[in-house]
Amino acid sequence: MKKAANHAALSAGWNFDNSYSRLAPVFFTSQDPAKVREPRMVIFNHALAQTLGLSGAALHGEAGEAIFSGNAMPAGATPIAQAYAGHQFGHFNMLGDGRAILLGEQLAPDGGRFDIQLKGAGITPFSRRGDGRAALGPMLREYIISEAMHALGIPTTRSLAVVTTGEPVYRETVLQGAVLTRIAASHIRVGTFQYAAMLADKTAVKALADYTLQRHYAGLLAAENPYVALLDAVIDKQASLLAQWMQVGFIHGVMNTDNMSISGETIDYGPCAFMDAYDPGTVFSSIDQQGRYAFGNQPPIAQWNLARLAETLLPLLHEKQQTAVEIAQELLSGFAGKFRQYWLSGMRAKLGLVNAEENDTALIEELCMCMVRHRLDYTNTLRDLATDAIRQSAAWQQQDFKAWHNSWQQRLTRQPATPQAATDLMLQHNPFVIPRNHQVEAALEAAIAGNLSVMHKLLEVLAKPYDESTDNAPYRLPAPPSAQRYQTFCGT
Repeated sequence: MKKAANHAALSAGWNFDNSYSRLAPVFFTSQDPAKVREPRMVIFNHALAQTLGLSGAALHGEAGEAIFSGNAMPAGATPIAQAYAGHQFGHFNMLGDGRAILLGEQLAPDGGRFDIQLKGAGITPFSRRGDGRAALGPMLREYIISEAMHALGIPTTRSLAVVTTGEPVYRETVLQGAVLTRIAASHIRVGTFQYAAMLADKTAVKALADYTLQRHYAGLLAAENPYVALLDAVIDKQASLLAQWMQVGFIHGVMNTDNMSISGETIDYGPCAFMDAYDPGTVFSSIDQQGRYAFGNQPPIAQWNLARLAETLLPLLHEKQQTAVEIAQELLSGFAGKFRQYWLSGMRAKLGLVNAEENDTALIEELCMCMVRHRLDYTNTLRDLATDAIRQSAAWQQQDFKAWHNSWQQRLTRQPATPQAATDLMLQHNPFVIPRNHQVEAALEAAIAGNLSVMHKLLEVLAKPYDESTDNAPYRLPAPPSAQRYQTFCGT
């Protein structure tokens, strides 16, 4: 029976072409996942499997359990642990995949190339005294949040499966072990470039930059200086990504340079969370004692991380170091403006504004200050503005909010769009539901206890975040007061 299942998994549509493994060996080490005792499928993403060209029927059961636990390798896989470095809370460290194994790159039917990575797959040479394992709760958390981000239209890694291992994981308490299968455009990070820059081999950064251009930015290869164009493109991608985070109240929680993807995807859902009441100082992560990665700090931290990337690319930007520094500084100085434009464009859409006026920024910022002063729910306030529900909300009890609302209504009259068109635009850009932290925790608690129905219902709702219905209404409720001192943890 097991032999037949393994054969089904091996022939389930895998189509590997592992270009990263063809880089110099300094960038990775060959590493098989550790075998686990008793793999059991907890959740499998059939829709994502289809996108990847994989057979859900072949992989959903015992066959998939063998692959997604690391007990069996699909044909064409070349398992490796990737090397990288990173500034963690501002402090530089040489790192690498301490508990993740990249099986290879799946070529999807649409021509896309996707990393297939097992997270929690055992000890590697980069484990740094860690156990190489992952617990069920954090892996399901990444599954829920990454799939919710995808449904919101925000660039993100995704989750294909979570499998329990039948083995304990020791943290503060004994937890169930699990492995997450993460799908990414790639796992090339700012920290990968930092690692290359620290090597004695001076050609390493160029080799990595050339590979990155070919894999993610092939259209830039014809640029006068492709490396200048690469840096500019990554800055632009991150400015766009950060604007999208800010527009939905997402807090990454651990924006280390090893957690910034060169492809522009959101990566690593450790202590992440979503705001309820709007406050730029919001921090949920238990390890972020100084608020370095607070909600409002995310854009400048992204720029700081990009400066670390620019440092690694200096030899490629220009042969004269001073000129290279000037080029990098000019590109980096453009981040704030790029971010502001992406953010402003998105916020205009959230307020139903189809044209631009000079005072739009002040209008938006005054709304944000109203939300801060009265601890108004960010997501619900913006959604309710599109409907008469705003008049039944807590916001409507505040005189300064009513004054703002009057200014906004006047602003709406000064645009060519009809009131219905403005409303439709708002409904398309303001989600009805987000992954509320207390609901995510309830789903995880139930799933760990063996009841998966709560998680499946939550995922069903989060898959259509802009749909409004009576059934979905409970999922938009903020956390009760007893749950408002919420903390998140890395899970490592």
